[in-house]
Amino acid sequence: MQEIEIAPMSPARFRTVLPHERFEQFEGAAAETRELLDGRAVWNINSTARGGGVVELLQSLLAYARGVGIDARWVVVEGTPEFFALTKRIHNRLHGAAGDGGPLDAAARDAYEKTLAENLAEFAGRVQEGDIVIVHDPQPAGMIAALRKVGAVVIWRCHVGIEHANDYVREAWAFLRPYILPADAYVFSREAFVWEGLDRNRIAVIHPSIDPLSPKNEDLSPEVVHAVLRASGLLAGDVAATPAVFTRHDGTPGRVERRAQMLEDEPLREGVLVVAQVSRWDALKDPLGVITGFAHHVPPETGAHLVYAGPAVEAVADDPEGLRTLQDAIALRDRLPEPARRRVHLASLPMEDVNENAIIVNALQRYATVVTQKSLAEGFGLTVAEAMWKARPVVASRIGGIEEQIVQRDTGILLDDPHDLVAFGAAITDLVANADEAACMGHRARERVRDRFTSVRNLLDYAILIKRLVGPSVDERRARRP
Repeated sequence: MQEIEIAPMSPARFRTVLPHERFEQFEGAAAETRELLDGRAVWNINSTARGGGVVELLQSLLAYARGVGIDARWVVVEGTPEFFALTKRIHNRLHGAAGDGGPLDAAARDAYEKTLAENLAEFAGRVQEGDIVIVHDPQPAGMIAALRKVGAVVIWRCHVGIEHANDYVREAWAFLRPYILPADAYVFSREAFVWEGLDRNRIAVIHPSIDPLSPKNEDLSPEVVHAVLRASGLLAGDVAATPAVFTRHDGTPGRVERRAQMLEDEPLREGVLVVAQVSRWDALKDPLGVITGFAHHVPPETGAHLVYAGPAVEAVADDPEGLRTLQDAIALRDRLPEPARRRVHLASLPMEDVNENAIIVNALQRYATVVTQKSLAEGFGLTVAEAMWKARPVVASRIGGIEEQIVQRDTGILLDDPHDLVAFGAAITDLVANADEAACMGHRARERVRDRFTSVRNLLDYAILIKRLVGPSVDERRARRP
C-alpha cells in the first residue's frame, strides 16, 4: 500500500471566507477533537491518489486536520487491472447499472479478498489499537474486519448511492454487506442513500464538501483565467501575454506548463460563450448525452460552444472504462454535421500535476457562462458545488446529491429526466439568453455553498462522529485527571 504525503495547512485561512461566529465554532471543535485523539492516528484508505472527488476531499480535509494537530494519514490500496475492473463493476451496480463483466459471484469474491489480503499483510501491522480508520467506498471495504481485530475504530464511508434500489444495486449490497457490517459506523452522503438492513444506531449522514481556498476553487482574476486557459491550450491567444501562475495547495507557487489534449476543429477564441461540463470519462456522467443535447438543441444563434473536459484517461488507475468512454465521445463528435461539430470541443486535461489540473478546471468553470452536470447517476456531484462557488448557474440532473445542492430555479436548474435532451438544451439556451437572471442565480448559488458545502462544515461533522465513537467526552477525561 502506498502512503500519500500530506502537508499541513492552517484552517486560519478560512477566516477570509467564513462569518466570524462560524469560524470560532470550528476552532473550539478542533481543540476538543485534538485532545480526544491525542496519541491516535486517523487513517484514510481509498483506491487512488489521483482523479475523482474522493481524492480532492481527502487532499483538503487531511491537510486541515494535520494543520490543527491531528495525526491524519492517507494510504491507497494496490491492485491488478482485474481487481479494479471488478470494483468498477461494483461501483456501476451501486448506481443501478450493469456495467461490464459477469455476476458478483464466488469467483469475484475470491479475487476481491485475495487482493485485499495482500494489502492487509503490509498495512495491518502499522495500525495501533485505538486508531481511527476511515475506509472509503467499495474497493477497500474487505479490510474492515481485520482492522477491527487489531483494535481500530473503523468507519466505512460510502460516497456513492442511489435513491431507488434495483436488482443490480441489491446484488452489490449483498456482495459488500459481509465486509462492511463489522464497521463501527457507516457514513453516507444522503439519507436517501442509506442501505436497507443496517443498524440505524451506526449510521451517520455527512454531505461532502469543497475547499474554497484550494487551487480548484480559489478566486482568480479574469487576467489569470485567460492566462491559464491559453497556457493549457483551451483558449487561443498569446501564451506569453500574462504568466499562468497560481498558488499550490501547500502555499508554494506554481505555473501552468502542460497542455490539454484537444479534439476540436479550431481553438476557442476569446469572447466566445462557453458551456462547460467537467467530469471523468464515465458513461454515467453521460458525455454522449451532453454532446448530443448541446449539438442538436442549443441553437447556433446563441453563439455558444461546448467544452466537455475530463482527465487524461491513463492517469486514473481505478477506472478502466475511461478510455472506451472517451473514444465513444470522440466518435460521436466526428459524426456530427460540420456546423455542430465546430461548436463542440473535447479536452483531456493533464494529470501529471494535480494542482495544475485543478487550476485549469477552476479557470474553465470561471470562464464558462453555464456549467452542466447531466449525469445519469451521481453520488453527490461536487463539480456542481465547485461551479456554484464560482457563481455560475448550473444545469444538472435531479439525481443523487445534486438535488441537495441546487434549489430549483433559485441556485440552478434541475432536469427531472436526465435523458430529456430537449429540456437540457432549452435550459442552457434560456440561461445564455438571459444573462442578468443567470448572474443572479450564480450569486445565490455561491452563498448556498458558503453556508452548507465547505471543508469546515465537513470537518465539524467528522469531529462529531468521532467524538460519538471514541468517547468518553473531553470533559469526563479532564475530570478523571489527578
